[in-house]
Amino acid sequence: MTEENTPENSPQKRGMPLWVQITVWSVLVALLVVVFMGLQRAQEGNVQTGEETGKFDFTMPLFEGYYHEGAQEISLTDLRGKIVVLNFWASWCVTCKDEAVELEEAWRYYQPDGEVVFIGIDYVDTEPEARVYLKRYDITYPNGPDMGTKISQAFRIQGVPETYFLDRDGVVKHVQLGPFQSTAQIMSIIDALLAE
Repeated sequence: MTEENTPENSPQKRGMPLWVQITVWSVLVALLVVVFMGLQRAQEGNVQTGEETGKFDFTMPLFEGYYHEGAQEISLTDLRGKIVVLNFWASWCVTCKDEAVELEEAWRYYQPDGEVVFIGIDYVDTEPEARVYLKRYDITYPNGPDMGTKISQAFRIQGVPETYFLDRDGVVKHVQLGPFQSTAQIMSIIDALLAE
């Protein structure tokens, strides 16, 4: 008599352990959530004119030699009452170089009055390369790194350069995507804000 393969006699197929299945499914769900949130943020676009920056407030460390009034970090909230120019840039960005001189010229024009503050926000860069860039273009206004891209994510930037002009109440009044064409272009935006 031959022995048949009955369920009792057949080798048992072993599946993945339950803890592995739970881990795999958890990772897949987490990835889907991240992708969904990224798509949702992309649909929102960058911060627009009229948005209040209170919800985007940040404190950013500054590069040594680029401090604001001696402080090693700068906070958007502390600048209320002033016109603020936020410029997102990177040393590897070709078009950022096109506007570097113009931004510095505008900064030097407005700096003595103390009513306008420029802040350079270095995006996805290394400090040594950022410092070479700042020195090459003789930049003197406060600059620091966007640690973990938290600031650029809050402003939902699409690329660099991008510049945001904030009024005295911290409301976005102008958004410049891409480089400026001239110092006069920058100054006309700031003059309009100073006149408000």
